[in-house]
Amino acid sequence: MPVTDAPKPLIEICVEGIDGLLAAQAAGADRVELCASLVEGGITPSLGTVRAALERATILFHVIVRPRGGDFLYSEAEYRSMLADVGALRDLGVAGVVIGCLTPDGAIDEARMSALVQAAGPLNVTCHRAFDMTRDPAEALEALIRCKVGRVLTSGQRDTALEGVDLLAQLVRQAGERIIILGCGGLAPGNIAEVLRRTGLREMHFAALADVPSAMRYRNPHVGMGGADLDREYRNTVTDESLVAATIAAARA
Repeated sequence: MPVTDAPKPLIEICVEGIDGLLAAQAAGADRVELCASLVEGGITPSLGTVRAALERATILFHVIVRPRGGDFLYSEAEYRSMLADVGALRDLGVAGVVIGCLTPDGAIDEARMSALVQAAGPLNVTCHRAFDMTRDPAEALEALIRCKVGRVLTSGQRDTALEGVDLLAQLVRQAGERIIILGCGGLAPGNIAEVLRRTGLREMHFAALADVPSAMRYRNPHVGMGGADLDREYRNTVTDESLVAATIAAARA
């Protein structure tokens, strides 16, 4: 059943690097999730990027701690690197971290998540869309609450929030005041108000991206940096400031 009295939501923008943060900030975002390599769904940015963000941000930003793309089942060495990253980010003074670890059978890895939350200390902790890969979302939400995670990023276990709108609404009801549901998944000016109306979400997350051509004049057609798409070397994906502003305006109309 649609939620008709939903408040205006807090808007978080997922960005790649310092330029993305500055664009989202200028467009009116409330908060940023700072990442590297959004083509892989976001991985941990460099400490240099985080320091630059701390110097120039006028809004809060949370930093993803994800050592690689792919699944959320990490080796012991990868997990130890995540603990070290969380500790370093806590010491730098960021506002929050974004993490997620699963067990092989698709449950929240409560031991690791609890340890990461403890390592974060006073920081805000969000579980990213590892949640959307769990086998039982209702139980996964309770597991995150037990781990003392503050919010969970989810599209309702579908590719888009519109497709996952029923589960998103269920999760909002289940969460109550115990954990924040941060809704995401293909949000844009044409659908964000409907998702908000039908779910009652208090926080929403999207990446308003656009591809722009590289400014490089010399282009070597014979070399690609790790991929088959040679044109990718001369195409940059950036946060589209005007699209951020338009989507925020649609959510708050």
